[in-house]
Amino acid sequence: MTGTQNPGHSPLRVIRKLVAGTAGAAVTVLLLLWLAGVFRPKVAVSESATTTPALAAGRAVEVRRIEVPAYETAVGTIRAVQEAAVAAEILAKVVQVNVQAGQHVKAGEVLVRLDDEEAAARLREAEAVVAAAAANRDFARIEFDRVAGLFRQQTAAAIEIQRADTALKDAEARLEQAQQAQRAAAKNLDNTVIRSPFDGLVVDKHVEVGDTVAPQKVLLTLYDPTRMQLVAGVRESLVTRLKTGQQVEVHIEAIDKPCDGTISEIVPQSDVASRTFLVKVTGPCSPEVHSGMFGRLRIPLDNEDWLVVPRAAIRHVGQLDLVEVVGQDARTVERRVVRLGRSRGDDVEVLAGLAAGERVILNGAS
Repeated sequence: MTGTQNPGHSPLRVIRKLVAGTAGAAVTVLLLLWLAGVFRPKVAVSESATTTPALAAGRAVEVRRIEVPAYETAVGTIRAVQEAAVAAEILAKVVQVNVQAGQHVKAGEVLVRLDDEEAAARLREAEAVVAAAAANRDFARIEFDRVAGLFRQQTAAAIEIQRADTALKDAEARLEQAQQAQRAAAKNLDNTVIRSPFDGLVVDKHVEVGDTVAPQKVLLTLYDPTRMQLVAGVRESLVTRLKTGQQVEVHIEAIDKPCDGTISEIVPQSDVASRTFLVKVTGPCSPEVHSGMFGRLRIPLDNEDWLVVPRAAIRHVGQLDLVEVVGQDARTVERRVVRLGRSRGDDVEVLAGLAAGERVILNGAS
């Protein structure tokens, strides 16, 4: 029996199925590549994306190069030029506190009163000692004058006038000692009244009525809010650009305001850990500035060369920044992608995509 070939498995049918499957797969791959944009031209960053006729109503401006002052910043803290920690000078009890934190005070205003009973008693005792010493001195002077008269009449010996002179000098010394003690007692009595050393603002209060304070115990802290300074740490490489009396700009972060100041002091010693010099800047500033605020000192450097265009020439499409550049024939424009940098007023720095002298069209002008 000769073999009969199955028509369903002939070589011709197998080849047809393979060709059909391959063609279908090829069509599918081509369709996916077309959807992915493989067959469409790409837009380079610095090359033309489209070329269209320029409209006659378009307003074009030139890409410019400008010199911009460059600055380096140094961080610092606002401090008061005049600040004081008011302390007690005697051991006594607090009997009166007249101020609170945040209160403005005048120079000489009574801030705190201490118990003055013991100090007043010591002053009265010192005054009595002075009176007794003055009487003794007066008697010694009368006795000296009497002996001196007798000595001139040659009725008193030289030893007697020497004794009278010694007694007078001793009495005068004792009187001076008593007067010194009286002044010390008066000073202690005066120290029971704590007064403001200058016009200022009370920062903090550390005592209450009934507290017993010792010498050097801080009672209040206050500063003059009209005279503030920025104390900043400046790197060694930048401090040579600064000098005393130089006008500089300070920016206060909390109130977002700049203020002009004058360098009042450059401490001539570098910090070992940070390698910085302390620079103090004083000057008139906003009343909103308070001690402890954060600030930045702007240190002038050499000028920088910027390539800029007006902000109105920038178009934002997604995450791209585009400009329309007028062609050399002044009749066409090409759309370019640019890379932007810092801003200065209405101008924007262009880092890539344009050259000086080219012209760009402002938004809404064409």
